[in-house]
Order: sequence, then structure tokens, then C-alpha cells
Amino acid sequence: MLAGLTLIAISLQRTYSQVPAKELKRRARQGDNVAATLYKAVAYGHSLRAILWLVTGLSAGGFFVYVSHILPTWLALLASGLLVWLGFVWLSAGEATAIGRNVARGMAPLLAKVLAVTHTPIDWAHSLIRRFRDIPVHTRLYEKADLLDLLDQQQTQTDNRIEQTELEIMRSTLVFGDKLIRDVMTPRRVVKMVSSEDDLGPIVMDELHASGHSRFPVYEGNEDNIAGTLFLRDLLRRRAGGKVKTVMKKQALYLHEEQSLHDALQAILKTHHHLFVVVNSFEEYVGIITIEDVLEQIVGKPIVDEFDQYEDMRAVAVVIAQKEHEQHIEDEKIVSSGPKTSESKEQDHASRPQQEPDEIIEV
Repeated sequence: MLAGLTLIAISLQRTYSQVPAKELKRRARQGDNVAATLYKAVAYGHSLRAILWLVTGLSAGGFFVYVSHILPTWLALLASGLLVWLGFVWLSAGEATAIGRNVARGMAPLLAKVLAVTHTPIDWAHSLIRRFRDIPVHTRLYEKADLLDLLDQQQTQTDNRIEQTELEIMRSTLVFGDKLIRDVMTPRRVVKMVSSEDDLGPIVMDELHASGHSRFPVYEGNEDNIAGTLFLRDLLRRRAGGKVKTVMKKQALYLHEEQSLHDALQAILKTHHHLFVVVNSFEEYVGIITIEDVLEQIVGKPIVDEFDQYEDMRAVAVVIAQKEHEQHIEDEKIVSSGPKTSESKEQDHASRPQQEPDEIIEV
């Protein structure tokens, strides 16, 4: 009897602690009668655990005393240890069986009545202990990698009710600060730039509108001298002609390619500027980064603005670089073949397909 009471007390501990009180309360509100019954006891928290530990200790101690009268002390101690092992190791392996849940459900109303009387003194003792000795609750998380592993585990959990999109955003946010600007910026080779001296005629306006983007770096003299930013919305509001410099925002802000995305986000929030010129350690212009580039790394998905036509500008840059490399190899083959007569040159030119100009993806 004492052995059975010990196992029942341990089984109740495992069953009541299997599902957190918050989750039982949610299920009870949704009409789950089993959860509502279990919550009557689980709602008392540490008082329930104290009662069950008390019952476990008294029954296990009583079992040892009873057996020690029949068997040698060492054998009684071994039997008691085996009983506790059976309860905490073997029973916990199956978490909570159907029998354990039924017992817990049947015992919940009785435990609730007992706890209604004993909760006040137990709670007072618990508060007194915490006053003299703080009892921290450890999350079992030590580093960011542990939290990432937890999110990965949550995705495969059978009873997970957190949206996949939310889990992806949380994961992207955690690794956001580890990324550098150079990892996500739009490379210079695919950036559409505008000269401050360009006329705002129909052709230029059509080209910019057809580019699929809403903001463009503006340069003066040469493309390394960035003087401002041209917003397509300002251009569309302008009816008369003129030059780009009369419409552009005369402000160019810079970020270093080795800075983190956290720095880029802080710069955007502080300056309310949505486009930054990216430079390297030699103060050379190497690309741009926009607010969309930064936010994409937080939400984990491409953000395509109202004019965008391409989702991954960096992939386009790789394609263009590959085209240039192939053209360079072809040119070297022509040079290494030696001088040719005018007739052979004409034949080569006729047989060689016309080279399409590199596609410029405008930002």
C-alpha cells in the first residue's frame, strides 16, 4: 500500500507538471473538460508541489520503515531506492499514461479542496523562504545559439501553435546583428545612378519609371561624387522640365561596408533617410543599402516596394559579373589567336553573335 501510494504521488507530480498551468487554462477556456479539472489543482502552483512532495516523502519513508522490520536494513534501503527509481525514472519515461491522467483527473477535485485549506500557510512559508533565500528559476538557456535551437525545435513540435512566419521573424531578428552591410547591400555594378545635370525630359522619366525602383543616387561630375538622392515620387509631381539637381534631395549619407546591420538600422531611424551610400576602407563607393535591404533581414523575406521588379539584386549582380567574365575570356582568345587579315576579321565579325549590352538593374 505504501509503495503504491509512493508511485501514485510521483505519477501525479509527473502528470500535473506535464502541461504548464497557462496552457491548461487556455484549454479550459476552449471547453476542454479534462484541462478544466486538472487546472483546479495545478492553479495552486508551489502549494500543489509541496503537498505531493510531502506525500511522496512520508509514503517512501513509511515503506522503508515497514520493510526494515522484515528484511535487513541494507536490503530495505535498496528496496526503497528501487521504488523511488521506479517512480522518477521509469514512470517519467512514458511521461503520463492514460491511467496516470485518469488518476490525476480523479484526484484533482480532492486535492483542490485540501489545497484551499493549506494554500495560505504553505504560501506564507514559501514567501518566508524566498525572503531569506532567493530561488531563481533557470531558463536552461545560456547563449543565443540555445535560443535559436529552441526556435528550431518549436517548428517541429507537434502541438506548436506559433505561426511559422512569427518563428522565422524571431530567428531572423536574433541573427540580425551578426550580419554586415556588405552582406546585404546592393553592389555598385547594378545600381542605376543619375547625373545632377540630366534633363528631366520624357525619355529620362520613362527610363527611371521603367527601372522598377523609387529612389536613385545622384552624382555630380563623376559617379564617385555622390551629391544626393532622387525620389521618383518627386519627379512624377513635377510637370515642367528642368534638371535633376532642381528636384533631388541634396543630401548624401554614408555607411561603411564593415558596419553591422544594427548600425544601419540605427542610422535609418536617426536620420529618417532611406538610402545610404556604402563605402569601403579606401573611401570608395561600393554600393548602396536601403531601408528595404535592412527590413528584409528582420522579416526574413524580400520586401519589394511599389516599383520593384526584381527580388534579389545581389543575384542579378552575380549574373552580370559572370557575363563580364565570359566576355573577358572570349576577348583573350581573340587576342591570343594572333593578327588577322581584314577578310578574316570580317568573317569573325559576321559569325560572332551580336553582344547584347549588359542589363542594368536600376535601384
